[in-house]
Amino acid sequence: MQGTLSKMKSTLNDVVDYHLPIGDQRLHLNPLIGKHLKLTHTGNIFCQSCGKKTKKSYSQGHCFPCMKKLASCDMCIMKPETCHYSKGTCREPQWGEENCMVPHYVYLSNTSGLKVGITRHTQLPTRWIDQGATQALAILKVKTRQISGLVEVAIAELVADKTNWRAMLKGNNVEIDLVDQAAALLPEVKAKLAEITAEYGDDAIEYLDNNIVDIHFPVDAFPTKISSHNFDKEPVVEGILQGIKGQYLIFDTGVINIRKFTSYEVIAEA
Repeated sequence: MQGTLSKMKSTLNDVVDYHLPIGDQRLHLNPLIGKHLKLTHTGNIFCQSCGKKTKKSYSQGHCFPCMKKLASCDMCIMKPETCHYSKGTCREPQWGEENCMVPHYVYLSNTSGLKVGITRHTQLPTRWIDQGATQALAILKVKTRQISGLVEVAIAELVADKTNWRAMLKGNNVEIDLVDQAAALLPEVKAKLAEITAEYGDDAIEYLDNNIVDIHFPVDAFPTKISSHNFDKEPVVEGILQGIKGQYLIFDTGVINIRKFTSYEVIAEA
C-alpha cells in the first residue's frame, strides 16, 4: 500500500481493533501483531487540508498557510478555555459552531496514571483509546468546548491533565476506582463549577452517573526501554509489530507515534 498516513482508526471491542489509513486504503493491523511490518517514508508530505505538497508538517498534517488560517489549528484548540468565538474572532465561525459550540465531556482516565481530559460528545470512546487509557469515566457533560476547558483547568489543579507517554507505553497501570476519584474531586471544585454555571447558565454543566469503561489494547509485549522512530530522521521503520496502544505502533525496534506523522506519504509492506 502507498499513500498518506492518517491517525489510526479504532473500534472498542474486547480488545481494541485498529486500522491504519494509508491514502484511501486501510491496513488491518491486529492480524499483523507478531509479524514483520515495514513503513517507508517516500519523502513527500501532502497537506491534509488543501492537498499541496509541503516540506514540513504543521499542526499534525497541515502546510503553513492552512495552519495559519484554519480554526482547527488555532491555539484555542489546545487551550479551549481561551475560546474567542463569542468575541467574533473565530477563524471559521461555521466550523466553530459545529465543533466547539456543541456538547463536550469532561472525563477521568487512567493512562500513565490518573488524569482529567475533555472531548466532544461524538469522540467517546475514541479519545480515550487515542490516549492509551486502560480505564475511563465521563463525569460531566457541558454545553461548549470553552466550558469544558474551564472545568478541566479547575480539576487540573488537583490531578494531571497530560499523559506521560513513555510510562503509558511501558505497560498497563494498576486499576483505579475512577468513581471514587470523581466523588473526591468534584466537591473540591464545587465553587468553581458554581461560578461557571452562574456565568453560562443553569444548563452549562450536567453531572453524570456513568460506569467505568475498561479498555484492552492488542499488545503481545511492552517495551522495557522506549526508543522512538522518526520519519524525519530515518525514512524506514520496520521490525516485528509487538502491539498497538494509543496512536503508537510498538515494534521490537522501537515505537512510532502515527498521529505525529499525519500526511506523510509512506509505502507499507507486511
